[in-house]
Amino acid sequence: MDRSRELADFLRSRRARITPDRTGLPADGRARRVPGLRRDEVARLAGVSTEYYTRLEQGRAGNPSPEVTEALAQALQLDPAEREHLTDLLARPARHAPIAPQRVRPGLHLMLQTLDHVPAFVLGRRTDVLATNRLAREVLTDFDALPATQRNLARYYLLDPAARTRTGDWEQIAAETVAILRLEAGRYPQDRRLGDLVGELTLRSPEFSTWWNDHRVLRRTHGTKRYHHPLVGELHFSYESFQPPGDPDQTLCVYNVEPGSPTAEALRLLTSWTAPAASA
Repeated sequence: MDRSRELADFLRSRRARITPDRTGLPADGRARRVPGLRRDEVARLAGVSTEYYTRLEQGRAGNPSPEVTEALAQALQLDPAEREHLTDLLARPARHAPIAPQRVRPGLHLMLQTLDHVPAFVLGRRTDVLATNRLAREVLTDFDALPATQRNLARYYLLDPAARTRTGDWEQIAAETVAILRLEAGRYPQDRRLGDLVGELTLRSPEFSTWWNDHRVLRRTHGTKRYHHPLVGELHFSYESFQPPGDPDQTLCVYNVEPGSPTAEALRLLTSWTAPAASA
């Protein structure tokens, strides 16, 4: 990933979405040839010179201080994930991607099996699916049956035709997954496996390039998701995402359900219908 180009594109995309009236800047009467703020307006809001901001947007300003980074984040009205992404892009030298394969510790595997009444799984870097429980494999797809190199949530949402029919609000979920990959790319710009994944998605997914070029970034937290299962129908979840202590590059995702809800009953039926046969 060309870090200077990524920084320039990100800054331009963020200032393009902000109108002067949102910042309190007075109208100056000049015609606007591009949407959003001009470079000199961002510089004024951040308290830096236009020349400095221009060099920063061109990747020629070196490593700005935390105070300047925070001033830029405020001027561009960045959310927490965007602030993190800006800090990553401005970091010098670039952080190298860890090369050791990720492993899920036994305690997390045990937790997944304990959560046998709801789908739960562990994601790693690049949205790699590192571990799943049985209901996660039933509701999404059986990642364990895939080759290890293909156990990836972004690949599932964007390249598996079944995901489009099984995932409610597919377009929103797929676009959010691309935004998660964007955040990872800023953090680990030299991760070759992430670069290979982006290349594959660019070639094979018609929607990927549009979402990728939006420069939207997102960190997993919580929310709602819907799925349609061919056996039990509509499923509604409230999901929560956690970083296990000691490993910030892993995320435990749990799909919770309301007790007594239609989804809870559907999962009970799904569990009984798909339970492994008892050994004789």
